[in-house]
Amino acid sequence: MNLNESLVKRLEASRAEMLAHLEVIDKDRKIYPLWTVREIIAHLSGWDDATIGFIRAIMAGEIPPTPAMRGMDVYNAETVATREGLDYDHIYREYVETRNILLDLIRAAPEEKITQKFILPWGGEGTLMDIINIFGPHEEEHAEDVRKIIENAGK
Repeated sequence: MNLNESLVKRLEASRAEMLAHLEVIDKDRKIYPLWTVREIIAHLSGWDDATIGFIRAIMAGEIPPTPAMRGMDVYNAETVATREGLDYDHIYREYVETRNILLDLIRAAPEEKITQKFILPWGGEGTLMDIINIFGPHEEEHAEDVRKIIENAGK
């Protein structure tokens, strides 16, 4: 398996875990004090958007955008706020579609672009591999929080 496919598999695994939980949880259930499932998937889509922008820029030989330069909390709030007013089904479709776009871009990226250092979406320097190794586990952490809510609701 090449590097591209190992990164794709990493993201597919984290997404599969979250999707399994989304099948059974109440969509309006609060997971965190200010976030329901809807806000969590909007947030995750926002990071997929940032990674898509990063890959498109590096593939075009451009400087990657830094949408989270003002801080991750600010970016997280913005990604959720920009999706306010959209219904759950729309946000869910976006959640699935943006990941598919991201996976296609990773598959198409030359390996040297995956391991080359660039400015990251939040500033600092790192690689596409670094981004995937952050966001795969990040999504799994959210999936675990959702799993715990489901488990506790059954008790």
